[in-house]
Amino acid sequence: MVAAALADLPAAPDAVGHRIVHGGERFTVAMRLEPDVFAALGELAELAPLHQPKSLAAVEAVERVLPSIPSVACFDTSFHATMPPAAATYALPAAWRRRHPVRRYGFHGLSHAYADRRARELTARARRVITCHLGAGASLCAVRDGRSVDTTMGFTPLEGLAMATRSGSVDPGLVLWLQQRERLSAEAMANALENESGIFGLSGTADMRAPGSRRRGGAACARRASTGCGPESERWRRRSTGSTRSSSPVA
Repeated sequence: MVAAALADLPAAPDAVGHRIVHGGERFTVAMRLEPDVFAALGELAELAPLHQPKSLAAVEAVERVLPSIPSVACFDTSFHATMPPAAATYALPAAWRRRHPVRRYGFHGLSHAYADRRARELTARARRVITCHLGAGASLCAVRDGRSVDTTMGFTPLEGLAMATRSGSVDPGLVLWLQQRERLSAEAMANALENESGIFGLSGTADMRAPGSRRRGGAACARRASTGCGPESERWRRRSTGSTRSSSPVA
């Protein structure tokens, strides 16, 4: 599909920009997609399994059609590289943090950066901004003076708000308990949290528009709809309140 669309371009572009979800600790600014950069991004696929492989496949598809045109990676994690250690650090054993790149990276950074920039253009005095990326994937971000200071997503895009099929934040003790009680492999648990939870788990549909419309389908559908929307509305309210505190100036 990508190749077919590019083949119809009236003229070749000067460059191609790619949204890449995870840049890890190494990539905090846009980078030209040289072979070593591409290989390093592939190693991060386990941290964003729903996104990274598809994005890199798109890069390959573009380069097959436009082999002489530079490809540039723009990272969803870059905007959050400015988060202070208090927001980016997990309270986990220090030995784990030394051995592994364990930190909160945050995602949807390209969207949050644009929303903050536009909000400040329209409201000249705005220094503290809460940006909301709400869709099948969802996150909030606290921005102060154009810099991300906190966000709801973390090490992977699974943390934070519940999404279309992703659980969002869940008590780790509950995850361990369910894994043992249900005798689930790590892969099976990851699939349940990534693909069978969130709004889908609450209401039976991953269509973010559908829970409200189901109220017209009778009492049973209405109950399922309110079950799906109620908990998430409350979680979004709590998270936005926390983000407001994060964006406040520190004395």
